[in-house]
Amino acid sequence: MSDVSNKQLSGHVIEGKAKPRGRFPHFKRAGDFIYVSGTSSRRPDNSFVGVSVDEMGTTALDIRQQTSAVIENIADILQQAGASLDDLVEVSAFLVNMNDFGGYNETYAEYFTESGPTRTTVAVHQLPHPHLLIEIKAVAYKPL
Repeated sequence: MSDVSNKQLSGHVIEGKAKPRGRFPHFKRAGDFIYVSGTSSRRPDNSFVGVSVDEMGTTALDIRQQTSAVIENIADILQQAGASLDDLVEVSAFLVNMNDFGGYNETYAEYFTESGPTRTTVAVHQLPHPHLLIEIKAVAYKPL
């Protein structure tokens, strides 16, 4: 493949980000489109933003903190692909509990307006870790 072809259809696992929990890339470029795999609030050390455990072992999960961390993780991934949140054209969000929709929606609005990406939000039974409240996958358009 030529260098251009490699750039037009390539997948990337980004050093310094949480390693995917399977054999898939953080993002894949297909021509002018960048597809970001489902992203959570997981840090590179496998801890999670928006999770606290008190001295009694009670776990508290914060949808606002997790939503912000997910969007920031997507921004970091897009930066590695040569793009930004402004280049997003579509996002799909997966919430474990629709009772978290209000906090998620408020935090999302800190990053995007009605001129931002199209969005779909659905409830799912569970995500790959019990501390996860949200996961988002995204598509960006950034011409080479």
